[in-house]
Amino acid sequence: MGSVSAVEVPRKSLRTPTAVAHAAFVPTGIATVLLGPVLPALSARWSLSDAQAGEFFFAEFLASTLGVILSGMLVPRLGYKSVIVLGLLFMAGGVGTLPMGSRLLGMAAVAGYGVGLGLTIPACNLLVAELNPGKRAAAVSLLNFSWTVGAVACPFLFTPFQRRGMISPFFYVLAAFVLLIALLIARVSFPPPGKSEAASSQPTKPLLAMLQTPVALVLAVLFFVYVGTENAMGGWLASYAKRLNGTGGTIWVTVPSFFYAGLLANRALAPVFLRRVSEIWLARISMGIALLGLVTLLSATSMAVIIISAAVIGLGLATIYPVTIALLSSSFGPGANRVGSVMFMMASFGAACMPWMVGVTSTHMQSLKVGLAIPLAGCLLMLGLYFRDWRGGVANAVSE
Repeated sequence: MGSVSAVEVPRKSLRTPTAVAHAAFVPTGIATVLLGPVLPALSARWSLSDAQAGEFFFAEFLASTLGVILSGMLVPRLGYKSVIVLGLLFMAGGVGTLPMGSRLLGMAAVAGYGVGLGLTIPACNLLVAELNPGKRAAAVSLLNFSWTVGAVACPFLFTPFQRRGMISPFFYVLAAFVLLIALLIARVSFPPPGKSEAASSQPTKPLLAMLQTPVALVLAVLFFVYVGTENAMGGWLASYAKRLNGTGGTIWVTVPSFFYAGLLANRALAPVFLRRVSEIWLARISMGIALLGLVTLLSATSMAVIIISAAVIGLGLATIYPVTIALLSSSFGPGANRVGSVMFMMASFGAACMPWMVGVTSTHMQSLKVGLAIPLAGCLLMLGLYFRDWRGGVANAVSE
């Protein structure tokens, strides 16, 4: 009997809401970065310029903005589980139909799984932050570690299919995997949103009043610029590496994986770093590392330097998103869910705009390197914002 109960405990722990949020974030990571490695193949199939290719990023993340709005409306009514499962179903449908037809159908498919991303990402992040009030940054960092596992795996999963000319089967297999995860999550019990002990002990301010605080305005800019920067880098690295490498070989396909491997490594280590330095100082140091990597990338003349630079940029950016979500949760307490819907909408809008801006700039200037100066400027802006007085900003958001 004792041995049976010993086996049942870890099984139960694997079916907690936090654990299944991690499970949902692996395919979410794959879907988020999917356009990066597959875009050169799709561009060749549909004869796309950089500006036209950038429209796919715009479609994905503009649709994701709609998903974020829906997530903020649906979570209080349907709960976290229903919204996460619905998001995964949208992802499966969009990914599965992407290779089926013309450029316009492909863009509609990308928009479809973009809605799924918008539903799932804020729901999972806010769920984990709410369930771990004493260690929000560490918990959200570990959640985004799972997202990064999917992001790192995506180019490596795609490469063998591409080598064999089996691009369409790759999308069908991925869609089936996402659908399987959705069905498994549907069988797990979730707590109702907004019922954590820490949240219920604090009063909630009107949404408009919270959005007018200085910390809310700064967070909105950070969400827009950070997610836009990350998606611009992940989306265009493969194309940038391919042009430097020429047409020979396929190593350029895996370059985004080194970027996401950097994210993966630092998100795994972030809880350790947070025991020694504050969240704000960790973000400041990380932004400095990201800037160093970007400057090196834009001056690179070999594939080896591009790969190393991509990893360094990932290392630098890794902690920014978890720290920003932790600031959102700690600043607004029980109102973080409502404010979060606006912040995640800004994040999706940034993800739509910045990769598209890189493509448009690249086409007009005839240089993808010039286009990638846009995320460089974004990193400089974020570094400046993280050097503001955050302690005062957080206090004002809660007490004003």
